[in-house]
Amino acid sequence: MTKNLLDPPKILVLGFAILILIGAYLLTLPISTENGGLSFLDALFTSTSATCVTGLVVVDTGSTFTTFGELVILTLIQVGGLGFMSFATFFFFLLGKKISLKGRLLLQESLNNLSMAGVVRLVKRLLIFTAIIEGVGALILSIRFSFDMPTGKAIYYGVFHSVSNFNNAGFDLMGEFRSLTPYASDPFVTLTVAFLITFGGIGFIVMNELYEYRNAHRLSVHTKIVLTTSVTLTIAGAILIFLFEYGNAKTLQPLSFMGKMLSSLFQSVSPRTAGSNTLNIPDLTQPTLLLIIFLMFVGASPGSTGGGIKTTTLATLVGTVWSQIKGKGDVVLFRHRIVSETIFKALSVTFIGVFMVSIISILLTITESGTDFLMILFEATSAFATVGLSMGLTPELSPVGRMLIIFTMFAGRVGPLTLAFAIAMRRKPDPFRRPKGKIMIG
Repeated sequence: MTKNLLDPPKILVLGFAILILIGAYLLTLPISTENGGLSFLDALFTSTSATCVTGLVVVDTGSTFTTFGELVILTLIQVGGLGFMSFATFFFFLLGKKISLKGRLLLQESLNNLSMAGVVRLVKRLLIFTAIIEGVGALILSIRFSFDMPTGKAIYYGVFHSVSNFNNAGFDLMGEFRSLTPYASDPFVTLTVAFLITFGGIGFIVMNELYEYRNAHRLSVHTKIVLTTSVTLTIAGAILIFLFEYGNAKTLQPLSFMGKMLSSLFQSVSPRTAGSNTLNIPDLTQPTLLLIIFLMFVGASPGSTGGGIKTTTLATLVGTVWSQIKGKGDVVLFRHRIVSETIFKALSVTFIGVFMVSIISILLTITESGTDFLMILFEATSAFATVGLSMGLTPELSPVGRMLIIFTMFAGRVGPLTLAFAIAMRRKPDPFRRPKGKIMIG
């Protein structure tokens, strides 16, 4: 039993839990808030949302927290987004110590890497990529914000929003729960944040392969699937949002044509899974809200800062269905056969995700009686996929409702399968195989 407690999935779950509790304690300190105090439940919710890089908030970040409190949130976002094991490895690098075999196993699990080989080198590049991308994003945003606020504040805002969006967290300092709506038609803010979200969401394994492409001149089937699925969802989502909202007087209609295009693109990128928004979410039409729920549920890609069932899972499921329709025995993507283990895992992740969102939604209809079901489904999906987009329900949640969302964010961040493995006994191979049983499907 003791040995089981030291399995990588269990250590990751425990590590995130400890980080959340430390963050919650710091946010309850009088120095963290403007009014001198925050209830433990609200602090726990905020800490969970930041560590799980979700972005759902029960209090307005920009007006509630002091600079100290905001820096605590920013630290939780950075550590939670990259993974505490990546930061632990960083400190080992600084101290000149080698990473143990157990540490490498933890890094492999943390990054959702297929192999332990080269995982330490991957972490080094991960940290470098993060510093460069967040630095460039912070520079561009700081310059743009400097036209609207003092230089010092603009730099601070630039760094905060760059880190927040690269880690797909979606926390903002604009105040009044506005997110980035004041910059809906601004190409500098909109495109910069969209690129930060995209880079943070494609996964560090993909970024590393793109970096090595200049030498290798080839991409793995994983990277091809991630890039193809991500681009397809982004473009298709942007076109549909543009069509659904074009005549909506509360969203796209008042904007210029360029503003309409930028806002449509941003709202297609953001559900994957950042949580920033340039359009007021409650004002969106129902078709757009349902589309966003789908995009949130799919989420980002494996080994990234985002949540959801992941783009590769969707691609595997679509490939499986297409193979069945074509009457083929194998699932083939980019001229590679997808093994049955991957298909089973994709089905398991999707089923657990649907099951979790459904159960949480049902429970929220009880705790938040009288609330529109679409709003409840939207909030539950946003929490599970660690997105952070909200129709306005989160700040109004009851204490029990807040606890349900806290659990959902935590489960969504550590991963449905990781959580399941962490609370289950060690999987053992079956000593023998049962006879085949045929059942009718469809």
